[in-house]
Amino acid sequence: MPKVVIGDIDLLLDLLNTTPVVDGVPTDALDDPRDAARWLGERDLPRSPAAAASARRARDAIARVVRGEEPARTLEPFLEGVSRTPSIGDDGVRWELSTGSADPFGLRCVLAWAHLQETLPGRLRPCANDDCRLFLVDHSRADTRRWCSMAACGNRLKARRHHRRATSGNGGD
Repeated sequence: MPKVVIGDIDLLLDLLNTTPVVDGVPTDALDDPRDAARWLGERDLPRSPAAAASARRARDAIARVVRGEEPARTLEPFLEGVSRTPSIGDDGVRWELSTGSADPFGLRCVLAWAHLQETLPGRLRPCANDDCRLFLVDHSRADTRRWCSMAACGNRLKARRHHRRATSGNGGD
């Protein structure tokens, strides 16, 4: 099986983060065909409407799994027709991936998700700010990162908590 490289994880995170909230309004970078073509092209991916549809399907399915809204089995259709075959050589056993009729982009993203689940279980997560729709990969040693950005979501939530404590007069939440 080909190794999932860091670039694939970056691609997965970029894909999951194509639905940000901008000025309080949810947006979708893959909704408009021109924007989708630009996003795909910037990542050296095909700019076709089919590629954009594939990206949206993969994004939405993986996002639901990461948010805990759907079980991991939801991703099974992206693996349809995929198999691994061992071959032995002078260096040992190698696994070759046969993609069959699987959607290459969806498969690539699901493999990146699976690699993260294996190497950093639970570290791909949605931002803890309920008003935010972004995702993060927590690389902190203590596994404590909660926000997509401390400057944006982290400070905003801390400021809200401080304001509630200050106005409640009891210092508690």
